Amino acid sequence: MNYFIEGIQGAGKSTLVGKLSEMKPDYKVFREGDYNPVELAWCAFVGKEKYREILDKYALIRSEIEEKSHAEDDHMVICYTQILTDIPGFHKDLEQYEIYNGRVGREDFENIILLRYSKWNGENRIFECSLLQNIVENQILYFEMTDEEIIAFYRKIAAVLAQKQYRILYLDTDDVAGSLEVIRKERVDENGNEIWYQMMLRFLESCPYGKNHGFKGFDNLVAHLEHRKRLEKRILKEVFGEHAVILKSKEYDLESIRETVL
Repeated sequence: MNYFIEGIQGAGKSTLVGKLSEMKPDYKVFREGDYNPVELAWCAFVGKEKYREILDKYALIRSEIEEKSHAEDDHMVICYTQILTDIPGFHKDLEQYEIYNGRVGREDFENIILLRYSKWNGENRIFECSLLQNIVENQILYFEMTDEEIIAFYRKIAAVLAQKQYRILYLDTDDVAGSLEVIRKERVDENGNEIWYQMMLRFLESCPYGKNHGFKGFDNLVAHLEHRKRLEKRILKEVFGEHAVILKSKEYDLESIRETVL
């Protein structure tokens, strides 16, 4: 069996992943930024020629880059956010080679996702936000796809996964605004600055969807996440059916999950 842990920001995905990994120590865990067979968040995805150019450009940390790189057919995946360096602009430079935030077109984006899922044949894996969050955000905010178009795409993913063993554990929160208030105060720098929250606001306000809808501030961020949550729950019900289990965020009983879900 494989498990996909999903939910909006602040729902408690990381905590549940940690608890599951303790319950199933023989399972491999994939968090955001890790080399992941199905997900590319926080990773650069480049052709072999571009990869050689990157190695030449950053020759001083060539070995570190090679250590965090993985070959996939004619592409390389670079887990660049895991590379510690004080070289100015390195992370910003590699960021441009991610597939999210409109950096590749819709057709290429969908083909990349579907191909990775079709090639994946793993077992005993736990994935943190590898199925919904990053893909759905990109489809809403950068491709401005309708809910029906997004659901249609997930039907393609479900078809690819048809012969694979997996379960989706979705953490549902009734209080989106409250969850945001908690994590904006938790994810601060050493001076107490709400760096995560400010990054989220900039992300929402600067994307095509945000600009076209005049999104500004906390209330619009809440409205977006409430929309995303409704859409994701529709996807679970209409597309994935019995593969999905919805848990009450931070109120689920771990023993009950062990007996009925795992």
